[in-house]
Amino acid sequence: MATVLPPPSKRQRVAVAEKARTQQDVDTIPSGLGNIRVHFFDQSTGKPTGAPVAIPVADATVKNLELLLNTLQGNDAAERVPYRFSFGADGRVIDIVNDVYRALLKPGLKTTEDTITLQYTPQAIFRVRAVSRCSASIPGHGEAILATSFASSSFSRLVTGSGDSTARIFDTDTGTPLHTLKGHTSWVLVASWSPDDTTIATGSMDNTVRLWDPQAGQSLGQPLRGHTKWVNSLAWEPYHLRKNSSIRLASSSKDATVRIWDTISKRIDLVLSGHKSSVSCVRWGGTGTIYTSSHDKTIKLWDSTKGTLISTLSAHAHW
Repeated sequence: MATVLPPPSKRQRVAVAEKARTQQDVDTIPSGLGNIRVHFFDQSTGKPTGAPVAIPVADATVKNLELLLNTLQGNDAAERVPYRFSFGADGRVIDIVNDVYRALLKPGLKTTEDTITLQYTPQAIFRVRAVSRCSASIPGHGEAILATSFASSSFSRLVTGSGDSTARIFDTDTGTPLHTLKGHTSWVLVASWSPDDTTIATGSMDNTVRLWDPQAGQSLGQPLRGHTKWVNSLAWEPYHLRKNSSIRLASSSKDATVRIWDTISKRIDLVLSGHKSSVSCVRWGGTGTIYTSSHDKTIKLWDSTKGTLISTLSAHAHW
């Protein structure tokens, strides 16, 4: 009796199709085409990344473009992000599937004399892992993560603070990093989104508070200096309490004070002093009352307009 071979598995069929596709691409890029100038643009913001770069046509593959873009962004080997590249022409979008030559030069859409503008979009990083309670893990920080905060309008945006002196913004839907916020010189202990998600505030062991633009990933001016010890907690003034276009932020510190900042003028509005030890937490209530808790085992209530103490709650036996 003749032995009947079982039908190929899905993995075998995929491997055969991939091999056939690779063999079809054996028609390598012709030599002697010289260089092309490539300029990268972020598809989400429309802003350029670096200056135009000249690269050999033979090396203008998707993998090499990813490596070049990550290098321009200053990403380490462990931080490299996969990207999808596309080119817009005559109202249509052309994806760069394999290389620039097959996508643009061979069809005659561009020549080696042109500067080619490529739009890039970060791709999700998927890895096969054993089933567990963890649905996803996003790498990036070089030290322990000390603070996290989701945007109030969307759980797809997450900011984290770390012992590596940076804060990072992640897209939790795709599992990709968006921006690295660099500026602090010590651990980032707390991070907080503003009520309208237009600003991120971070507090650090370098005794400063910094404000960031979450869209551009850039610092908004100089750090807010005033605390003499590290910043433990941050709280934004509720949106409905804002007056005269001022945007206020409260920060509590190891120096036993709470400072109210005008984030527009970058100046201290009020200083709440009364605790005898480190102020571990600050919260801004919807009626305008500020609540603070401290290692002196008390909770204090403050008038956010006058900066005066309303009352002290002292019943805890430990901080």
